[in-house]
Amino acid sequence: MMLYLAQTTGEPTGGLAGWAIDVIDALGGLGIALLTVLDSVLFGALPIDVLLPLIGYTASQGAINIGVAIVCAAAGVVVGSLVQYTLGARLGRDRARALLVKLPGIKPESVDRAEAWFARHSTKAVLFGRMLPVVRPLISIPAGVERMALPKFVVLTAIGSLIWNGMLLGSGYLLGENWHQVVDIMGYVPYALLGALAVGVPLFLRRRNRRRKNAATAIVETNTSG
Repeated sequence: MMLYLAQTTGEPTGGLAGWAIDVIDALGGLGIALLTVLDSVLFGALPIDVLLPLIGYTASQGAINIGVAIVCAAAGVVVGSLVQYTLGARLGRDRARALLVKLPGIKPESVDRAEAWFARHSTKAVLFGRMLPVVRPLISIPAGVERMALPKFVVLTAIGSLIWNGMLLGSGYLLGENWHQVVDIMGYVPYALLGALAVGVPLFLRRRNRRRKNAATAIVETNTSG
């Protein structure tokens, strides 16, 4: 089914893309999970952001249930991210970085960016990093290096993956034969997300500091009056 759709919609069927399509065509939901596991383990080497909208389109044609597709994709990301997390925890920062920069397609600045993103945003980095193409393939490594609490890491990874993969799959499902437009549309989402964080995080911190200051003032006034 997917191979036929790829041919009729003009999607290339050779190389990694063609192999991925064959896997999903043969294994269904398990194939989706396998591909997202591999994409995570191989640091974003698969064209997953193109494949998921195509899978969403096939779901609209009855090839697979869209809910199953979303859950399977997120489950695969969680498993693959746990592999990365373990790698970061076992190797530590220096050895993990030395290994990553030797891999094809991974630039030292990308590794540094993911590390800086995690250092700055911590838990938010794991959640929102799943929606940022440059950070997403690598964010689990610094989480492992810093030994982020594993339950929190799993939950945040699952939520972020459900949101991002759900958007890709759901958009392909809704757009139907125009599923390929999703790639262009979703390309603007990371910028919108970064803009929202740039505005929202300072506001959140300002309000939190204001509440703490008000609470401290109230305590002082209470102690003084008492």
